Amino acid sequence: MVCTAPDTIEIHTEAVPTPEPGEALVKLHVSGVCGSDKAGAHGEHAFFKPPYYPGHEVVGEVVQTGEGVDNVSVGDRVTAEPTLVCGHCKPCTTERENLCENLQFFGCGYREGGMADVFTIPATRLHVVPEDFTDHQAALIEPLATPVHAVRLAGDLRDKAVAVLGAGTIGLLVMAAARHQGARKIVMTDTLAGKRELALRLGADAVVDATRTDLAQAVRTELGESADVVFDCVSIQPTVESAIQMVLKGGTVVVVGGARRPITIELPVVQEYQVRIQGATTYRAEDFRDAIDIIASGEIDAADFITATFPLTRAAEAFEAIGSGAEVKILVVAEEDGGAVTGHRQHGGRS
Repeated sequence: MVCTAPDTIEIHTEAVPTPEPGEALVKLHVSGVCGSDKAGAHGEHAFFKPPYYPGHEVVGEVVQTGEGVDNVSVGDRVTAEPTLVCGHCKPCTTERENLCENLQFFGCGYREGGMADVFTIPATRLHVVPEDFTDHQAALIEPLATPVHAVRLAGDLRDKAVAVLGAGTIGLLVMAAARHQGARKIVMTDTLAGKRELALRLGADAVVDATRTDLAQAVRTELGESADVVFDCVSIQPTVESAIQMVLKGGTVVVVGGARRPITIELPVVQEYQVRIQGATTYRAEDFRDAIDIIASGEIDAADFITATFPLTRAAEAFEAIGSGAEVKILVVAEEDGGAVTGHRQHGGRS
């Protein structure tokens, strides 16, 4: 699959890549479609533009390894940690490798993406999937790792009041990660009634319509106090402004959603009221391990999140579907695994 130009998705036939030393050749099982894919396909992402090869939320099977690979073997089912790091810059050597100064990102401007029959990737970026996970469970490891990392950056959430802005995939997974870390009360917001209802079903203590003009006060009312932490999974001007008002005074706003354009804040308010604005991007290996543990615990049910699947040859339709806002998590699946899966609302994991 290639995004050849903004809003143009094509299927190309190319030569099967040969893994170089340190790389693995992986056969696709499933690849998630996320907000960064949507932005990239529209030509709106801040850090990469078409043409590019999409697919970074990938699960597959190792079919060949290059020289020097010893952490995975042929036959292993794996998921990718798509941050391709250099290993020697300042962030990489200070346990902040997700901020690598020479970062490349698999499926987001890299020479390959995961929405392909097979792909090569540095083997050190692969995590072996537990044998008892379905592919649908495994497809949530990478998306969950981002909220796990954001929650880690927020600090101790035990007995804290938390707001989550946006009840899409990331917002719902942030809620799960925050609850896992002991948040006492969680209020979520969204513009869509269906997403708010899902948030309640999955464990939110209350929800608020994000179109309300008094959003900050409404969230504070539902919490019964100011928010200790707000996770902004939308990251547009109105949500950032509302988040700051929710945490006054002395709270933390964690920016999780991928901001697409510059946003202004009232710096005197941030300074005088000691508000912490914390950026959160991607993940580290420890976040992948914790995400696997949370899924294995049963706290997250893949059936609540995977709401549509499309075979690889219909990947363009998957990208159209994500724009509707009606789905939670959409997967593109390998032809042999999903050739009979032909549209929305198809459920069930690979055995």
